[in-house]
Amino acid sequence: MLDVFWKSHSPTIASGSTQYASIAFYHDEEQERAIRASIESLEAEKGKTIYTRVEPLERFYLAEDYHQKYSLRLSGPLLAELQAIYPDDADLVNSTVAARLNGYLAGYGDADLLERELESYGLSEAAEERLRQSVGRRAR
Repeated sequence: MLDVFWKSHSPTIASGSTQYASIAFYHDEEQERAIRASIESLEAEKGKTIYTRVEPLERFYLAEDYHQKYSLRLSGPLLAELQAIYPDDADLVNSTVAARLNGYLAGYGDADLLERELESYGLSEAAEERLRQSVGRRAR
């Protein structure tokens, strides 16, 4: 999971605000040691300082609504289709399908994986094609 975390952002860039800071949270000492060891390894590999803070997880807050499923929210037609399925925004935010689509739109996953999963999403043919095109554009 730490590999995904490090690849998902730019830990060598210091944040100007607490709101957008890179923070790795841990539940126990074993997780804290793993995080700190991965930071040391990454700093040695990159030859740069890692600005990610390491803190115990005390309480979790959901991000503001406009941050939830951010890439999906930028895709008007796909978002509209999912909002028809999940008219309550909380249901959309908690939807596994919305999370998967958001991931694809954000650049995670590939066309082969998408094809294996696509039928299970319950989307229209037009929405499926839009998603294929979005994933295909990234692969070029």
